[in-house]
Parts: sequence; structure tokens; C-alpha cells
Amino acid sequence: MTYPPRMNNPNASLYDRLGGVYAIASVVDVFIDRIMVCPILNANPLVDEAHHRVPKAGFKYLVTEMVCMATGGPQRYTGKAMKDSHTHLKITPSEWTVFAGHFKAVLDQFKVPEAEQKELFEIVGTTRGDIVVEDAPASRKAG
Repeated sequence: MTYPPRMNNPNASLYDRLGGVYAIASVVDVFIDRIMVCPILNANPLVDEAHHRVPKAGFKYLVTEMVCMATGGPQRYTGKAMKDSHTHLKITPSEWTVFAGHFKAVLDQFKVPEAEQKELFEIVGTTRGDIVVEDAPASRKAG
């Protein structure tokens, strides 16, 4: 499946340029499937436990809500704040890099244009400080 063609209106919201909720949900679906089984991410026992505790469908729903809202869509994110839902997972900078690599790979798979990818990574980047624990256990910092 390829992503919808970029809209000709440069003033359109990122949400609209990405193709709206159905296109965003399709990307989130594949992305969450990838990260939930990633052996590098699941080497963190706290992440692995969370991946097995949280139903994948609900996780996909909340991520779709969040991405839609953050890109200018009409949806409202109803989940927990990023800090509240991630600090206890002790995610390392290297795990963040792996996560970002999966995101990039899925965006490329769907042929999301580079300009929209750049905007998405800027949005995702604003959450890094609430998700990554810079002094996470040294035993997991390799990556």
C-alpha cells in the first residue's frame, strides 16, 4: 500500500497532507506491529512487560489519536501524558534511536514524502524528553 499523493495545497494541515485518519491509522498499524515485537526494544524488560500487558489494538488506537491531533486533525488524544506513560519504562537513548528507525522505515514503506516525514519527526522529537531516561541502566545502553 502506498501513501496518498501529497495534496497540492501547501497551506493544508499536516493531517490533511498525510491523508487523514485512515492513512495515519494504516501507518500506525504497521508501526506498532513492528515495535511490539522488536527484540532490541523488548530487551528492556520493562518495555517487554508493557508490550505484553497492553492490548495492541488499544495502543494503536491511542497512537492514532495522538498523531491525528498533533498533525492538526479533529481527534483529541485521550491517553496519559507521555511522561506518565513512559518514565517507568526507563527507555534509553539507544532504544529511542531504534524506535525512530522503525518509524522512518514504516514512513518509507508507505512512501510518505520527505517534507511530511521531517514534520512528523519534529513532532515526535518534542516527546523525547518525556520518554527517554538519559541515565538508564548501563547494561542496556549498547545498541
